[in-house]
Amino acid sequence: MPELNPQRTTAELKELRTLTGNDDGAQRVAFTPTWAQARAWFLSKLKDLPVEVHQDASGNLWTTLKGASPKALLIGGHIDSVPNGGWLDGCLNLLAGLAVLRRIAAEFPDGPPVTIRLVDWADEEGARFGRSLFGSSGFSGSLVADEVRELKDREGITLPDAIQPHGIDLDKMLDARAEQKNAAAYLELHIEQGPVLESLNLPMGAVLGTFGVERHAITFTGQAAHSGSTPMAQRKDALGGVSKLHLAIRNIAVEYGGVCTVGSVITKPGIVTAVVGEATMTLDQRHLDAHSLAMMYVDAQARSRRIAAEEHLDVTWKKIWSIPPFPFHPHLIDLADASIKEVCGVSHRLPSGPLHDAAEVCRTGIPTVMLFVQSLRGISHNKIEDTKEAHIEMGVRALDRLADKTIAWIATDNRL
Repeated sequence: MPELNPQRTTAELKELRTLTGNDDGAQRVAFTPTWAQARAWFLSKLKDLPVEVHQDASGNLWTTLKGASPKALLIGGHIDSVPNGGWLDGCLNLLAGLAVLRRIAAEFPDGPPVTIRLVDWADEEGARFGRSLFGSSGFSGSLVADEVRELKDREGITLPDAIQPHGIDLDKMLDARAEQKNAAAYLELHIEQGPVLESLNLPMGAVLGTFGVERHAITFTGQAAHSGSTPMAQRKDALGGVSKLHLAIRNIAVEYGGVCTVGSVITKPGIVTAVVGEATMTLDQRHLDAHSLAMMYVDAQARSRRIAAEEHLDVTWKKIWSIPPFPFHPHLIDLADASIKEVCGVSHRLPSGPLHDAAEVCRTGIPTVMLFVQSLRGISHNKIEDTKEAHIEMGVRALDRLADKTIAWIATDNRL
């Protein structure tokens, strides 16, 4: 029987790091020359495989190994990175999937029982224009062109102008929904990007789903005044509202078992000699349960109004973005758990706080699951991002076991 080669995956990850990184980390930001170079490198790895390769209307790159059945197992990843990113985020998924594809192609020279499709999603990170899950949202149909049409990068280049040289027309991106045809399941291996598995001294875990997100900008408005001449009792300090709500937000997260983050605060006039007249904070709330997420949002709004009254301020909320939670397929979670146990001896089930393209695939109704492999120090999106090589290779092996189990499920399940 043809053997899987996880060591080759590790070597290719290092090769890609050398090719597209520098002393500050990975530089494969989507729709840049380095990203295009990374994709060309990836394409070179496919030349000896009996596959068909094409780019869809959303810029996603599909590699298809035709099987006896048109029902397809999808395995996905993304080769783009954040600026100064880590060497594993996104590309581990893709190159582990390539290892599985190679093994299946060698084992079934006349074609596997079902079709296998490996996808490199375009701009998962959203690092350049702030719109994450870009290509996969075109695939799912959730992308609204007019909501992103005016987005610009730091150089003032608009998103439509940046993607056009790469063969992507913003107004035709939803044509990528055609790629959903015959998709029976989706698998994705990813580094955890957090500290849970390391804290449990476990190499891998099966992912229950991706958190839903409520993201808002909250503005408290008071009255700017001289810091020396305005008595404390007569101040309308907008930053006081932000400060109180920030502390309340942390308690809300604990109460509901979610996470809440205030990532930015902007004050006006923003000088040392003036009481803050206006303060705007960003709030990111996440939970795997839709009802709990909704209640965290409602509670935060209620507390903001109470705090505004206490501080003699006005408060307004502006929605930035939201996405519902996406629980993964129960049977695939079981298969993922079993695959990890076969390779590692033990598994752990956990949710994903970060978003992934798997969320957009799950949105379409395609049965979806993810595998996590331990992240050292729980750090990602940073040049020190790392995972033990032994764990990387366990991840490749577990993904391969899961692929086999999923192929058998697809082939025998008449509901698919």
